[in-house]
Amino acid sequence: MDMVKTLTDKLSIEQVKIEILNTAYGYHQTFLQRLDPRTLFLWYLVFGVVPFFIHQTSVLIGLALFLIVLTAMAKVSPLIIFILTLGLLTQGGSYLIVGLFFGGEVTAMLPLLKLTLKLSVISMASIVVFCSMSPEKLSDGLLKIGVPGQVSFSIGYAYRMLPTLVEEYHHIFLSYRLRGKAPVKKGLFYSRQLFYYIKLLIKSFYPLMLSVAKRSRTMVEALESKGSLYGFNHPKVKQLKLQHLKIKRRDVLFFGLSISYFIILIGIS
Repeated sequence: MDMVKTLTDKLSIEQVKIEILNTAYGYHQTFLQRLDPRTLFLWYLVFGVVPFFIHQTSVLIGLALFLIVLTAMAKVSPLIIFILTLGLLTQGGSYLIVGLFFGGEVTAMLPLLKLTLKLSVISMASIVVFCSMSPEKLSDGLLKIGVPGQVSFSIGYAYRMLPTLVEEYHHIFLSYRLRGKAPVKKGLFYSRQLFYYIKLLIKSFYPLMLSVAKRSRTMVEALESKGSLYGFNHPKVKQLKLQHLKIKRRDVLFFGLSISYFIILIGIS
């Protein structure tokens, strides 16, 4: 029971909020964060899409090891790593249950485990790319490759507003706790208390949805009053905003070495 209580303390809303803030704003000036966003987009197009069409197990294992190193270099939040690991373990466990308890064999799990390996490679590639870009860098990169200004701004704004929404969700959850009554008996492995908290978490989403709608309307009216539509589509404004984006030597080296490693893996297999 002490282990369960320790786990619930570490997975509190306050801890989740801190981890999201660190992911969105806690940059450590790593090598990946100094790369141009266009380089990261092109790299993700290769390592986030191509592995799904690869069937050689040795190539997938080599890519997984490579992306584990990049994930460590990107200093990804432990919460994101925990969620990814939990999802992979849950998926692998479900395959084991289906393979063993429903008349199947262990060998029938191998294609499913290969699919899990593919998904882990693609997931780690997504984590490496999007944890290495700030909201401004992500928005500017999308604008540079031709995405409409309204779309790129909306993605960057949603990314930036995520910590604020988590903060507001935490306040709503605490208000429900103040007005509610927790179960007196905790239950086996804190089951009753856990069910009570899950119910409060679900109920807290409804006021948050109303708050998001009000915030979105206020933001749209503020942007329209400042002539944002003109700024999003004017070539000179875009040129002035994006003049800091340049493909440098480190971008070419990173992309070239990554592609070379990929080709070597395919050649060896």
